Amino acid sequence: MRTDAVPGAQRGRWRSAAVWGAGVLALVFLTAPFVTLVAFTRWDHLALASGDLGAVGVSLLYSLIALPLVIALGTPLAWWLARSTFRGKILLDALVLLPLLTPPLALGLLLTSLYGPYSPIGAALERIGVMLTNSASAFLLAQVYGAMPYYVISARAAFEGVPRELEQIALTLGKSPWQVFLRVTLPLARLGLSAGLALAWVRALGEFGIVLIVAYYPQGMPVKLWVNLQDIGLPAVYPLLWLFLLVALPLPLWLGLRARRRLAF
Repeated sequence: MRTDAVPGAQRGRWRSAAVWGAGVLALVFLTAPFVTLVAFTRWDHLALASGDLGAVGVSLLYSLIALPLVIALGTPLAWWLARSTFRGKILLDALVLLPLLTPPLALGLLLTSLYGPYSPIGAALERIGVMLTNSASAFLLAQVYGAMPYYVISARAAFEGVPRELEQIALTLGKSPWQVFLRVTLPLARLGLSAGLALAWVRALGEFGIVLIVAYYPQGMPVKLWVNLQDIGLPAVYPLLWLFLLVALPLPLWLGLRARRRLAF
């Protein structure tokens, strides 16, 4: 038996232990806030504050309206980015990533500058009765803008995962590009598209920074959480936060776990 094999094996065990230890530490770091939520919630006095249910209704209603807009605008963009090759495409990639890399409060200020009542676009829209600050339309604008980049990136990855050979085969069989998209591309990309849509829905529900600037009213769940914290205190936040988690998380968690399970097999 070689004597230098023992130190090598020992170093391998140490590296493996270090990796496992770092992984456990990261997992504890990520889950600790939710453990704190369970521990600090006053279960004997768990009650929603005044206006909480209304805020839930506002967020749910407008997020369900926002999703078709996200799909209608984001799907063609995602497919174009996934299937097109041209000079300067990296610039378009950067433009899609730009809203994700910009602080949400800054995005709210930029949207207000563009669509607010003192801008040319905002003034023109106001003349036809459309107000894009502190209105239902403004709330919808904030949700769509906050959610769309997440959907586009996920949808693009889903389209890129569809083998082009299958699309080419369908074209050679006499199918039109539109038929190929509906019967080949969409079914094969459906899991990634569903996951992206669920993520976009959660982002629309949970958007705070943009909504706070663009549409403080009508008040959705994230802004109501902040108002409860400011006016009542931390204990008033937990009931609405639990309701938000129960409403927003099951669908994307299920889709995410389903996608991971499918990839594993």
